[in-house]
Amino acid sequence: MPASLGKYRISEVLGEGAMGVVYKGFDPGIQRTVALKTVRRQLMEGTEFGVSMAARFRNEAQAAGRLSHPGIVAVYDYGEDGDVAYIAMEFVEGNSLAHYLANKVRFSDTDIASVVSQLLEALEHAHSHGVWHRDIKPANIIMTRSGRIKVADFGIARIESAGLTMVGSMIGTPSYMAPEQFLGLDIDRRVDIYGAGVLLYQLLVGRAPFTGSTESLMYRVVHEAPVLPSAVPGYERGARYDAVVATALAKDPKQRFAGAAEFRQALLAATGQAVAPEVSDETIIAVPTRQPVTPAAAATAGSASSAASMDKTALTRWDDKVLAQVEATLARHVGPVAAVMVRRTARSCEDLPSLLAQLAEQVTNPGAKAAFVQQTTRQAAQQSATGGGTQRATAGSDAVAGSSAGSRAGSGAASASGAAAAAPIDDAIVAQATKLLAQHIGPIASVLVKRSAARAPDRLAFFGALTDAVPDAAAREQLRAALARLA
Repeated sequence: MPASLGKYRISEVLGEGAMGVVYKGFDPGIQRTVALKTVRRQLMEGTEFGVSMAARFRNEAQAAGRLSHPGIVAVYDYGEDGDVAYIAMEFVEGNSLAHYLANKVRFSDTDIASVVSQLLEALEHAHSHGVWHRDIKPANIIMTRSGRIKVADFGIARIESAGLTMVGSMIGTPSYMAPEQFLGLDIDRRVDIYGAGVLLYQLLVGRAPFTGSTESLMYRVVHEAPVLPSAVPGYERGARYDAVVATALAKDPKQRFAGAAEFRQALLAATGQAVAPEVSDETIIAVPTRQPVTPAAAATAGSASSAASMDKTALTRWDDKVLAQVEATLARHVGPVAAVMVRRTARSCEDLPSLLAQLAEQVTNPGAKAAFVQQTTRQAAQQSATGGGTQRATAGSDAVAGSSAGSRAGSGAASASGAAAAAPIDDAIVAQATKLLAQHIGPIASVLVKRSAARAPDRLAFFGALTDAVPDAAAREQLRAALARLA
């Protein structure tokens, strides 16, 4: 932990992430405690990702820096010290709403109205200054010890007059993104209206209106109507919030509330009572305030990092391509968490059959587990036919191929699958796949295909991601067969 950054004296670590550390600091000039959000400059140079990260970091300082509202975390300063860039901001004691939701805290109607009303007041201020947040979600909303709400992290905010971020760029957190964000269309303040609507739904129901992998979310957010709160099993608040939720989550931005103030008025009308200026003490103390990381705790974290390094060493016995293919197969059933599951499990497994068997035990959905077990069985037979563990990389490729090859079997099928896995995902394949997928899900196919092509390790995984985006089983099989012909 450095002693200082610029003029700020550092006293402790508040949190750590992949890109940098957040410190508690002190400004001796005006005698005030601050939070210092840092990122290493070397991570922001030399690569396209770094350029994007640098732009987002500076954008956060510029976007939040032009706002002054009690419901928005204030930004005081941006600076650089050696190889570290930092933002000095308001020091806020409290927990994020994500922390409360993760601890299954049940919010009363009064507290829900207070949280969302405070959020909308802050958004109205931001919107009036030409700034829209674009990533409203529980993790970016802090509840202070006094019950007041603070909106944080304007890293991907859009500043209307400056164009600091691309209007059509698809940026955000999938579960809270509006349809126009998925489609790459022009956006305005109403993306925040949608995000606030998702948050209201989550506080009422206990989950977001749409869940699943990114690909399935894209389709559902664009095409499917959310199940209204009163229709959710076990919901006990009646239908008084249904119209508010439906308007906030409208697919067409023109059908949503025109602004945050209108949304707030509708919410208060549905609640039927005056909104409380703060969240109740009962809710605030439902979970303890997170303790900052002290230097001693940071040292312990360093030991944990050493252990993590040992775990990475345990992964070196695996072929990266095999793990990537297994991850792609598992992701069709459990979504992005497959990446964590595969690498965590691989550390304790010596061969592919045991890896696949242990992964199958971790799939809780019965249907998904049955599908993955079927793939595991097929792979085991293929591995046995090719001579056991000596063909680890080939067997891994066959295991992934098995999920896309359907009823094909035997050495000929394995050979064909291996060839398809090795084939590149070129522009011609992308164009043909877009046409095929568009027949089933419409214009959003072009966005989904581009995203899948960028993420898939091979053509088979690419095809698998596209078929999983089609909700109808018959249409899904039709697309699977059409894509197989492209291989």
